[in-house]
Amino acid sequence: MLEPALLPTPLVDCTDEAFARAGVELRLKRDDLLHPTVPGNKWRKLAPNLAAAVEQGHTRLLTFGGAYSTHLRAVAAAAGALGLESVGLVRGEELADRPRNWSLRAAEAAGMRLEFLTRAEYREATGRAEGEGGADAPLHRWGRCLVLPEGGSNALAAVGAAGIPAELPDLGERDVVCCPVGTGGTLAGIAAGLPTGARALGVAVLRGGEGYLEAEVTRLHLDAFGRGFDNWRIDHGHHGGGYGKVPAELAGFAERFERRHGIGLERRYVAKLLAALTDLTRAGAFPRGTRLTAVVTGLPDPE
Repeated sequence: MLEPALLPTPLVDCTDEAFARAGVELRLKRDDLLHPTVPGNKWRKLAPNLAAAVEQGHTRLLTFGGAYSTHLRAVAAAAGALGLESVGLVRGEELADRPRNWSLRAAEAAGMRLEFLTRAEYREATGRAEGEGGADAPLHRWGRCLVLPEGGSNALAAVGAAGIPAELPDLGERDVVCCPVGTGGTLAGIAAGLPTGARALGVAVLRGGEGYLEAEVTRLHLDAFGRGFDNWRIDHGHHGGGYGKVPAELAGFAERFERRHGIGLERRYVAKLLAALTDLTRAGAFPRGTRLTAVVTGLPDPE
């Protein structure tokens, strides 16, 4: 059985000089503590999809990810706990004959079967991931599956993420709820769940996502809620060079933040979010009196 989630997750004040000097409050929504094996936004996005899989009688989940995908590990752990099979289509055929990294080892240890695709095959397969099976060979080969998109962001995932604002008391016009953005599902859910006056800010973690990520969030809003929302935006200036990239400057920021606040930071998403909020605050992007809530969406990589 899948262990229960810690809900609501802790909400902690984070007094930091850069924010205090600008008259801006910062607090952390500790979704990294949500679940021991399916942490953070992965649990929020997967939970409604897993319920749908069980209700529809599926016995196998199929999804996609890169070599260090938290989503693959989370799907493997959740599926294994529920007695479901799981298949992960991994970007990069060159990985097939190499020793597994810690992330892929964890996915396999939880029972996930991995298939390694060329980058062209991966693009083709993810492009046909809407619905069961599909005509593409890697999808068709595995028979009847519930197919989860890359990163787990679909309409049900957005509905799951919409529960985050409900755990934040007294949201109003001074509030900005912030999260990293890889595929858009968490941001879409947060924006949809906000009360009137509050806003959502996403920080893109991939390079060249301008326009594309905005279109994805808009699509998820229409698919999940039947309407658009105008209370959100995405910052594209703090991706650190691209998806999975952690330049020395960002690593240094994360280490200093960890020493000051005693919290370990996941580098590829969470550190980029907090570095962006720090830079934007110093640049005067938020009026005095703004309250920022940063959603800590995942755990640091193991040492």
